[in-house]
Amino acid sequence: MSNDDSTSAPAPEPAAEPTAESIALGRREAVREKAQQVHAKQSRARMLRRSALVTGVVAAVAVVGVVIGWTVVTTAGKPQLSPNGTSADGFAVASIAGGAQALGATPDDESTVEATPEGTASASPAATEHPVISIRVYLDYLSPGAREWQIANLTQLTSWVNDGAITLSYHPVSMLTAKSNGTKYSLRAASAAVCVATSEPARFFDFNNALLTRQPEVDSDGFSDTELADIAQASGVTDPKSVRTCIEEEAYASWIKSATERAVAGIPDSDVSLTQTPMILVNGQPYVGALDDPAEFSQFVMTTASDAFYDQQTATPTPTPSATPTTSPTP
Repeated sequence: MSNDDSTSAPAPEPAAEPTAESIALGRREAVREKAQQVHAKQSRARMLRRSALVTGVVAAVAVVGVVIGWTVVTTAGKPQLSPNGTSADGFAVASIAGGAQALGATPDDESTVEATPEGTASASPAATEHPVISIRVYLDYLSPGAREWQIANLTQLTSWVNDGAITLSYHPVSMLTAKSNGTKYSLRAASAAVCVATSEPARFFDFNNALLTRQPEVDSDGFSDTELADIAQASGVTDPKSVRTCIEEEAYASWIKSATERAVAGIPDSDVSLTQTPMILVNGQPYVGALDDPAEFSQFVMTTASDAFYDQQTATPTPTPSATPTTSPTP
């Protein structure tokens, strides 16, 4: 008979079947864990976006600060002024000293035309006892037509102004600023003209005439600010230092831009606006004749003077004398 001391190991308990509740709980845990992961990912994305936004704003503020600072420095370096004593943004010429030669006209220049050719009436408008005529010249100092007109009419303009037959004013504008290889010569030359007209009006016509007779070519660099100041000094300004400072700082450049915009919008006391230069207005009427023909321009001035005189006479007719009352006989 055998003796067996071994004991049999208990059989493993069968795994419990998952219940519906445990399955649902597991699913909720998985969903919760997934939601936490998504939330963490979204939080990191928001933080990155916020950081990028803040960085962008700081950079933009820095750029704006640099631009503002540059503008302030530029403006501080170049004062922008407005001239006093202008009329419709123009500068009147009270008198003209000397003749064509003294004012810089070149007699051997092919574009120079005699102001009073043979057989052409050269009388001043005042000689016919007409009202004083207003001549306004809107000009760009790079305009070949402005130079042509100035040289052709210099002699008779000098006579008319000094005789008191006309009022003459020049209105510098900058229509051809883009035609000087980026140097903005038209704008700078016009600003220089305002410097002289404002500081030393007696020398304005001479400087204006010098800029036109010595006009640089279109699409060239034109004169530098230093050279413009030299021309002003050669024109006889009595305070060349202050005029030079004004010219080299381009102190009236901003005003010239505004004056040009105003003329393009509409010229005062006329029915026209600035569309080209030169634009010469005689009593508000634009001259459309040949720029190099002083006889034709003179005739236009005379005709305009006659029209003005006729209009004045029509507006103020001579009063008709009243009839002489009949005296009653003495009784």
